[in-house]
Amino acid sequence: MHILDISENSLAAGALRVEIRIEEDLQADRMTIEIVDDGCGMDEEMVKRALDPFFTTKTVRSVGLGLPLFAQACRMSNGQLSIQSRPGGGTTVKATFQHSHIDRKPLGNICDTLVTLIVGHPEVDLTYEHRKDGARFSLDTREIKSALGDVPLNAAPVFPVLRSLIRYGLEELGI
Repeated sequence: MHILDISENSLAAGALRVEIRIEEDLQADRMTIEIVDDGCGMDEEMVKRALDPFFTTKTVRSVGLGLPLFAQACRMSNGQLSIQSRPGGGTTVKATFQHSHIDRKPLGNICDTLVTLIVGHPEVDLTYEHRKDGARFSLDTREIKSALGDVPLNAAPVFPVLRSLIRYGLEELGI
């Protein structure tokens, strides 16, 4: 859910491109999740405040728990979270975890996360890359859009094809 939440933050910040990268390095006992966007970005002060659970830019509630909870999940498994951003230059959120740590949260259903982002935001270019001990699965909606021609990513017949494509790629990685 952290990946979905941070990606939705990117989209709320006006991103037209979101890159999600996951690397599982079992030999180094490390997992890294990186989400990069081309949204409006944040100034240095906002980056500092982004990890405060009582700070949010949303007007409908007075707390913003996505980044603080993600940072806590990192710390609980001997990792850390970093944010790099600049106004007009997008944002990069990088989370690292000790892969084998008993308190590391599972990745969850990456297939559903990706399908939700793709179908819910067909205008956005989404790239996903997952590496696990030298094996790699990647997905780029620009390539899919090109292959589909005039058929939108959120067209009903496309949904099961996307799901199958993603499931197959993840299964090849043993996920």
